[in-house]
Amino acid sequence: MKFSYQFSNLLGTIYRKGNLLFSPDGNCVISPVGNRISIYDLKNNKASSLPVESRFNFTTIQLSPDGNMLLAVNEEGAAYIISMISRRVVHTYMFRRPIPYMCFSPDGKHFSIAKENNVFIYKTPGNLTGEYNPFVMERVYHGACDDTTCIDWTSDSRVIAVGSKDMTVRLYSLEKLANFKTYVLGSHSDCVVACYFENQSLDMITVARNGVVVLWECSIELDDLRPYDSSQKKKKFGPGDEDEDDIDTRHAEDPTETAKEIGNDGEDDDNDDAKNKDDQDPDKLYYKRLKKYYLFDEMSDKNKRQIVLTDAAYHKSLRVLVTGFSNGAFLIHEMPDVNLIHSLSISEQEITAVSLNNTGDWIALGCSGLGQLLVWEWQSETYVMKQQSHFNNISCLRYSPDGQHIVTGGDDGKVKLWNTSSGFCFVTFTEHTGSISAVEFSRNGKFVLSASFDGTVRAFDLARYRNFRTFTSPRPVQFVCLAIDCSSEFIAAGGQDVFEIYLWSMKIGRLVEILAGHEGPVVSIAFSPALMSTTLASVSWDKTLKVWNAVDTESTNETIQLSSDGLFVTFSPDGEEIAVACLDAHILFFDTKSSVQKGSIEGRNDLGSGRSDTDLISAKKSLQAKAFTCLCYSADGKCILAGGQSKNVCIYHVQESILIKKFEITQNRSFDAVDDFINRRKMTEFGNLALVEEREDAEGGNVAIRLPGVRKGDMASRAFKPEVRVYHLQFSPTGQAWAAATTEGILIYSLDANVVFEPFQLTLGVTPETVREKLSEEKWSEALMGSIKLNEPAIIQEIIEKIDVRNVELTVRSLPHAYMVRVLKYVATMLESSHHIEFYLTWIQSILTAHGPELCGSDTTIMPILLTLQKNITRKYEDLSKICDFNKYTIKFLLNLGKIKESNKLKDELMEIDDVINDENMS
Repeated sequence: MKFSYQFSNLLGTIYRKGNLLFSPDGNCVISPVGNRISIYDLKNNKASSLPVESRFNFTTIQLSPDGNMLLAVNEEGAAYIISMISRRVVHTYMFRRPIPYMCFSPDGKHFSIAKENNVFIYKTPGNLTGEYNPFVMERVYHGACDDTTCIDWTSDSRVIAVGSKDMTVRLYSLEKLANFKTYVLGSHSDCVVACYFENQSLDMITVARNGVVVLWECSIELDDLRPYDSSQKKKKFGPGDEDEDDIDTRHAEDPTETAKEIGNDGEDDDNDDAKNKDDQDPDKLYYKRLKKYYLFDEMSDKNKRQIVLTDAAYHKSLRVLVTGFSNGAFLIHEMPDVNLIHSLSISEQEITAVSLNNTGDWIALGCSGLGQLLVWEWQSETYVMKQQSHFNNISCLRYSPDGQHIVTGGDDGKVKLWNTSSGFCFVTFTEHTGSISAVEFSRNGKFVLSASFDGTVRAFDLARYRNFRTFTSPRPVQFVCLAIDCSSEFIAAGGQDVFEIYLWSMKIGRLVEILAGHEGPVVSIAFSPALMSTTLASVSWDKTLKVWNAVDTESTNETIQLSSDGLFVTFSPDGEEIAVACLDAHILFFDTKSSVQKGSIEGRNDLGSGRSDTDLISAKKSLQAKAFTCLCYSADGKCILAGGQSKNVCIYHVQESILIKKFEITQNRSFDAVDDFINRRKMTEFGNLALVEEREDAEGGNVAIRLPGVRKGDMASRAFKPEVRVYHLQFSPTGQAWAAATTEGILIYSLDANVVFEPFQLTLGVTPETVREKLSEEKWSEALMGSIKLNEPAIIQEIIEKIDVRNVELTVRSLPHAYMVRVLKYVATMLESSHHIEFYLTWIQSILTAHGPELCGSDTTIMPILLTLQKNITRKYEDLSKICDFNKYTIKFLLNLGKIKESNKLKDELMEIDDVINDENMS
C-alpha cells in the first residue's frame, strides 16, 4: 500500500473571514477559508481548495484581470503571489502590518496595496510590464491622516482614489498630468467604506460606514487628462520657480498641510465646491457634489443607530450598487438616481463580504459569524449557491459504504451530508437540540444515524431526507458513542453520565437490551464488521475493554484490563482484531476470539507537542497528558490511522508496530497550541501579549475575560482562538483517501498516482515504445500486460482505449489472474473521469464474467477496488439519469404539443369545411 497521501480538498468550512472574489468569467467564487483558499465552481457544481497553506488566516485576496495571478495576504501581513495556472506559490513578501485592501489596475500592469495610512503601487510581474521581479515598488502615497480602507482605479489606470478612516477620499495620479493635482473629497462624517469611479469617467461614488452615499461630478472628462510636458513648464516659469503640480506626496512631511495646499478642503457646502467656477480654467479639475443619500432611510429596522454599513460592491457598466449591513440585510440600488431595486435579509449576523460577478447578475455574500457563503441572482430572486459551515467544531464524521458521501456532526447540533466529488453539502438535519457526539452510516447506505447530548439517537432517511426513527432511553442520558451492526438491525449507544450501553432494534424501533457493567463513562463502542456477527466491543474510563455478545439475552461479556483509561475502540476489517487507544498514548491490539494482546504501539513521541498561550508549563511537560482519541484501520487491515490532541496524524504498521508516515494537518498559527514555544517578543512582566485583544470602540466595547478551562468554544470571549486538534478520522472505503475532522474543518488527503513510480514485475525490455509496438501489431494482451508492468496511468489508459471493443472479451480471458486485479483497478478509476462510459462498462462486464469467482476468493485488496467501482458507476448513473429524465419529459412535452397542434389544425379544417357547406346552402 502506498502512502503518498496529499492534501486534496477542504470540506465542512465554507468561509471564515476576508473578501470574496469572482473569476473573470463570473462562474467561480474564490473564498478565503482560514489559512487556505477554496474555489467554488458554480457552473460545474464543484468545490476545490488550492494546495497553498499560510502560517496565519488569510484576510485579503485579489485576482488579476486576466485571472492568472492571485494575490493573498494573511492577518500578519505576509503576501503570497499564487499562480492560478500551476496552483502554486510563486513568491512571498512580508509587509509586517495588516493589509485591509488591495486592488489591481484595469490594465493589469500595477496593483495597489493599502497599509496603515499609506498606499503602495507595485508593478505586476509578467509580460505586461516586462518586470519579472515580484513586488517592485513604483510609487508611494502618504496623504491620508488615518488608516486607508479602500482603493479604486480609473478605467485607463492613470488615477486612483483612496478612502480612509479620516472620512475623506483622496485622488492621486500614477504619472504626472498637466491638468491634475492631488484632490481631497470630504462630505462624510464617518469612515469611508468604498469609493468607485464611474466607467470611462472621473465621476465618483463614495460610501461611508454610516450608510451615506455621495455622488460626485468631475469638471473634466477622463480623456481630457493631458500628460505633463516639462519643456513647456520651463518655458513658462523660470528655472528656479515651482508649480503646485510638482508637489510629490511621497515626500510630504505633514499630510494635512499638503492636502490643504494641493487639494480641496473637503467642506460640505455645494456652493464652496463650485466657488468662482466662471473664473477657473475650464481644463482645471474640480469636483461638485451632486447628491447625498442616506441608505438607512430604506430600512424598516427600529434600531437604525446600531446598524453600520460593512461592505459594498459596484458594477460600473450596469451602474448597480450593492451594500451589506451589520444586521444581515443587503440593498441593491440603481445609480445615479439611487433607486432601490432589491432588498433582502439573509441572516441576523453581520455581512462581512460583498462581491459582484462580471455580468452583474450574481452577488456573493459572506457572513463570517455563521461561516455562510451564498450567491444570489437578484434578477430572478433565486439562490445559485447556499452553503454554510458548522457553527462550531466538527466533532465526528463517517464515510458512506461506497465512499461517495461524508456525514458530519457538529457542536451546533446539525448533521450535514457532503458529496466527496463536488465538495458541497446537499442536506442538513437540524432535529437535534444538543451537540452531536457520533454519526454512523448504515451498511446499505440508505440511512444515517446520529447520537447527541440531548439524549436521543435519530435515524435519517436519505431517500426522503427526513427523521423517521428516534431512539430514547428510559432515563435521560448523554450519548457520546454510537455503533451499528453489519446487518443494520441493531443500534447501540453508550452514555457519559450513565455508565450503560443501550441496544435498540431498527425494525421495531424499541429498546431491546441495556448492557451494564462499566464503572465509568462509556466513551467508545464498535460492532464487529464480520458477517453474521453481533460482537460488540466497548471501552470506558474505568480502564477496561469489554467484548459483548449483543444478541445474547444473558448479556455475557469478557472484560480485559487496560493499562490506562480507554478512549477509542475499533475492529479490523475482517473482525479478528480489536484496537484500543488509551490515555497513556498507547495503542493496544487484542485478538477478538482469545482476547489475548497481540501487540502495542507507544505514540506519545509521535503526537507532537504544542504550547498554548495560557499554559504555564512547557510543551514537553504538556506532551505527557496527550493521547490518541480516534483510530481507523486501512482497507486491507495492515495499517492503522491515529489522531488526537495535536496537529499530527500518524499511520502505523500493525504487525511491525512502527510509524510509517506522519502528517502535519496544519501550520496555522492563528490556532492555539501549534508552536512548541511562545514568542519571546510577546512575553512581558504582565504576561503574554497574545492574550490581550485589541478592539476599536465601535466594534464592541469592553473585552470579556476568557473562562478558565474552556477549550471547545468560549462564548464569554470576544476573540476566539481555538486549540488545534483532530476530533475524528476515517479511511475511505475505496482506500484512495482518508478524511480528518479537525479544527480547520474536514481535511481530505488522497493518493496521487502520478507522484510515485511503482512498476509491477518490470523486466528489462519493457518500455513505452515496445508496448506501443505490440499494440500496432494487434497483440492486445501483451501490450496491456506491458503497460501494467510500467504502471503508468497515462500509458495504461492509452492502451485500453485503443483496444477494439470487439476484442475486449478475448483480451480479458487471455490475461493471467495476477494482472486482472490491477486492470480492474485502473478501469474503475478511469470510469470516473472518462466520457466513454459504455466502453468501460464493457471492460468491467468482461472482467467480472471471466474472473469473478477468482476475484471473490482473492485477498482483501479487491474490496476497495469493488467499492471504487460501485462509487463511480453510481455517480455516472445519477448524472445520466437526470439527463435522461429531462430528455424523456421534453420529448413527451413535444409529442403532446404536436398532438394539440394537429387537433387544432383538424378543428380549423373542419370549421373551414362547415363554412363552405353553409355558403353553398345559402347560395
